[in-house]
Amino acid sequence: MALQVGDNAPDFKLLSTDLKDVSLSDYKGKKLVVHFFPLAFTGVCTAQLCTMRDSFGFYQGMNADVVGISVDSPFTLAKFKEEQAYQFPLLSDFNKETSQAYGSFYEDFVLNLKGVAKRAAFVIDEEGKIIHSEVLEDAGNMPDFDAIKKVVEA
Repeated sequence: MALQVGDNAPDFKLLSTDLKDVSLSDYKGKKLVVHFFPLAFTGVCTAQLCTMRDSFGFYQGMNADVVGISVDSPFTLAKFKEEQAYQFPLLSDFNKETSQAYGSFYEDFVLNLKGVAKRAAFVIDEEGKIIHSEVLEDAGNMPDFDAIKKVVEA
């Protein structure tokens, strides 16, 4: 089940593209926008993260950080980040624990792929509470970026 507004965000420790551990507690005291995406180098996932890349200055100005999470390896994510010039961390949930903890997980995905992150967006406040939760069942849909910005501004 997906997390709801008001829930405590589950902690995580994931490998970044720099092969360093990154955890939710690293962001305490700031808002954190978390974007789950199914697979690097696919059309809608690229569009989702490019939208965040192109509005990154807005989030910085609001004392908010952004991370992207998928089940891809940190090596795949490093190439994806480099090619798209993402200025925020991409984190590997290769073991699929964080996607499941956030209720953002397909047991079965297209092309018979098993265990892929659902497209989802969460905003976590300075104290680790969920203040925006959106898990999309259809991977072809995009998160509501306007709603995310409004929650970050509040």
